Formats: sequence, C-alpha cells, structure tokens
Amino acid sequence: MATSLASPISAEGLEREEYRRERSFAAALVTVLTFFALLIHGYHPYAEDGGLYMPEVKRLLDPGLYPYDTGFVVGHLQYSLFARVVAGLVRESHFGVEMVLLLMYLATFWMTLFAGWLLAARCYASREARFGAVALLTVWLTLPIAGTSLMLMDPYVTARSVSTPCGLLALVGALEFLLPRFWIDEQRWYGLALCGAAVAVAAAMHPLMGGYAMGSVLLLGVLLSARRVVRIWGTVGLGMSAVAIAAGLQLAAPAESTEYLRVALTRTYWFLSEWRWYELVGLAAPLAILSVVALGRRRDGDAARVGLARMAMMAGIVAVIVAILFARTGSATHLVARLQPLRTFQLVYVVMILTLGAWLAERVLQRKTGRWLTAFSLLAGVMICAERTTFPASRHLELPGALVWKSSGSKGNAWEQAFVWISRNTPKNAMFALDAEYITKPGEDAQGFRAIAERSVLPDYSKDGGVVANKPGLTGAWSEGQAAQTGLSSESDSKRSAALRPLGVTWVVLTRNAATGFACEYMNEAVQVCRLP
Repeated sequence: MATSLASPISAEGLEREEYRRERSFAAALVTVLTFFALLIHGYHPYAEDGGLYMPEVKRLLDPGLYPYDTGFVVGHLQYSLFARVVAGLVRESHFGVEMVLLLMYLATFWMTLFAGWLLAARCYASREARFGAVALLTVWLTLPIAGTSLMLMDPYVTARSVSTPCGLLALVGALEFLLPRFWIDEQRWYGLALCGAAVAVAAAMHPLMGGYAMGSVLLLGVLLSARRVVRIWGTVGLGMSAVAIAAGLQLAAPAESTEYLRVALTRTYWFLSEWRWYELVGLAAPLAILSVVALGRRRDGDAARVGLARMAMMAGIVAVIVAILFARTGSATHLVARLQPLRTFQLVYVVMILTLGAWLAERVLQRKTGRWLTAFSLLAGVMICAERTTFPASRHLELPGALVWKSSGSKGNAWEQAFVWISRNTPKNAMFALDAEYITKPGEDAQGFRAIAERSVLPDYSKDGGVVANKPGLTGAWSEGQAAQTGLSSESDSKRSAALRPLGVTWVVLTRNAATGFACEYMNEAVQVCRLP
C-alpha cells in the first residue's frame, strides 16, 4: 500500500525535474541562438522606426534637444511608457544610450526566442521538433509581415521590440492556465499571472499591439474550452465583437480634412486594395498552412498545438474581414485603418513559423546533421543578403561607437557621418532642412536625422508622414514642411532662403552635387552641410 501511494508522487516529481532540466537547456540554447540572430539580422539602432523612437529618449535625457516641431518627436509616444523606461535605464545604469539600446536589443531577441521555445514545448514532444521550431524563428526573426510594413522583429529597438515577446509570453501563460502541465492549482495560477503581466507590459509599451495580444489570448481561451458550444459560439461572438467595435469606431470618428486625407492615402500599407499580389499571398499562405493543423485530425496531446493554430487562423481571418470592411481608401473616415488590424498577423506569423520549423525538423531534417547545417545555412544566407540589400551603405552591426565620425574619407554611411558631425558642431537650437524624401536617397539607408544629429528638422515625407497619419493634428506642419523641402537640392539659393527662412531654418543639408553659394562647413562624398545666410 505504501508503495502504491508513493509512486504517483514520485512520478510527478520526476516529471517536474524533467521540466526544469528542459527549461534550463532551452535557456542555454536560446542564448546561443540570440547571438546567431544578431549576426544574421544585423543591428541598426537609428534606422527606420528606430529613428522615430530614439529622439524622444534623448529629449528626456536632455530637455534642451529638439526645441522646434516637438510634436514629431513626442506625438506618437504619448500613450507609451517606452521612452521613459529606456531613459530611466540609461540614467540608472550609466551605460549610455547606445549600450542600453544594444542590451535591450539582445534581451528582446532572447525573450522572443525563449517564448517561442516555450510555445513549441507545449505543442511538440520531441526535442528535435522544438529545436527546429525555434531555429527557424531565429533565422526568420526579421521576416516582413505581408504588406503591413512591419517585420516580425526589427533590427533596432522600438516599443514593438518589447510588446512582441510579451505577446508570446501571454500565450504561454494562457496555455499554462488552460492546459496546466501538472494538475495542481499552483501551476495554473502561475500561468494566469504570467499572462496578465505580459499583456500589461505589452500594453504599457505599445497599447495597440498589447490590445491585439489580449484579443488573441481571449480567442485562445475560447478555442481551448472543453465545451463545444463555447468553442463555436465564443469564437463567433469574439469575431462579431471585433467587427462591431470597428463599426462603432468608424461611426464615431470625427470628419477628416481634405489635407489629412491626402496624408492618410500615402500609407498604402493600411489598405488591402493597395497591396501587391505577393503581399496578399503573404496573408493567405500563413492561414492555409495553419489550416492544415487547425482542421486536421486531432490526436492525444495535440490540444495546445491545435488550439494555437486555430487561434492564429481565426485571428487572421477576423483581421482580414475588419480590414476589408473598414480599412478602405474610399471610407468617410480612416480611424480603423489607422489602427491597422492586420498587425494581428505578427502573432499569426510566429505560430506559422514554429509550425513549419517543427515539421521541417521531424519530416525532413530528422537527425541528419548535414541536412540541418545545409538547410539553415541557406535560410540564414538569404536573410543576410536581404539585410545587406536593405542597408547596403551601413555597417552590418552598428555597435556602440560605430557612428563616431573619423574623417570625410572614412568608409561607412556618408549620411550618418554628416549627421554625427552636425551633432558635434552645431548649436542645440539649430533648425535644419533636408530634402523631403532624403530618407530614400541612395546610400542613406533610412537613417533617422533627428536620432543621430540630435537637432530639430522640418518633417520628412516618409517617417514623419507616418507620425502625421496617426496624429492628424500635425497635418498642417507636415504639409508646410513638405512644400518647403521638396526638391531642395535642385532649387536656387534664393528659392531655398525664401521657403526656409519663414520656418526658422538656420542650416540646410544638401546633396554633394547641389549648386549653392551658402557657406558649407562640412562636405563628404554624399552631402554638404551649409549655414543659411
């Protein structure tokens, strides 16, 4: 009798110990994979949206920066704690902005991969499948999400860098609560606490992505219910609620000015009707892949795998329906389009990648070392080539200190070198102007002027246009800046002065071949930095 009573306890203890060992193995593996991810995807802290987020961090650290047009520095972050958290880490650590950003970059990569492993561990019994899932996530970590203008993870740090792993951890916590590994309350409440904390952090960093993560958790909870009626009508109810909320927002949205409408329509990634055919494939393919798991024959132990697949598939379908109904170019207002419901596909892509990686490991690679090395070397090579095509003039790894300007003849991004010179040789209250579309110029690599030069500048077409699209109150300032800077390098000095002086501009950045009589205090092979007379 004593033996029979002790056996279940012993079995549970062994299961717990095996779980702890597996988690320790996962932590070590993910640490190694994080550095591989860094080498594959590179690091560009002030490029693209990184150039939008960092000025607010720097302004918090030095309030004397960006005295003009501050709406383009702080407007898009007013509901997020991201900038304040980063600035606080810089103050408390004394590491400096660049080092804190690099450490956050590595930490968020690590968290994303570890959360991916935890999800795979709930879905697949074999270590090969789990490793395949997280390995594919490693090499596809910066994969573009269809036509949404998002990457799965960015090669720089933004609020999404934190919200993404938190969204995945929320799903992990939901699975622990709904499908506890050990049938005791302690495990379930640990999962609930993890889920709640992860959603809260995601919402604090990026309210929109946090909201989509919460919706995914609710959908997962409904789909994992033991009652069929809850699974069916709960899913229908959540889908109809999403459509009803979108309809209510659309009806309650204020009228838009003609000027703002012109700005909104430049954000083509908001509207499915403006997507290219291959971007539409990027929506359909993940749903088709996940449907194989979601609608296939279910076996014992498949609850988590099938539940995640069904959640991702249904979330994607609902997002597409909302986008088709309300995110249209001809709508009276574009509030729902601004909320970008198709961003839900970020989590859809993660689930798809984990599914593909596990299938690849179990069905193709198996335990053949040569196959693993060949497959992932090819996949990593493709991603490295894509990164170098995106940032051809910049270092693959722009590590702390990499932006230090040496000389006009030094190798590297000449635009970045000019921006660094500006940060060191012009007054903080200087106001700059550049060509409205400077960020798309050859060799510029979408490097943000404000983030690197740390100076005020008239708004640009691309990135500041995105800020205005979400903050209509800045429309007038954006339009005025566009008119003054369009074709700046090809204008005469008299026209430049007439357009820029009323806006308080004191310095101008022109391309190297621009004809000018202004006093240019810095010049390299790409640009010249000149003072307005």
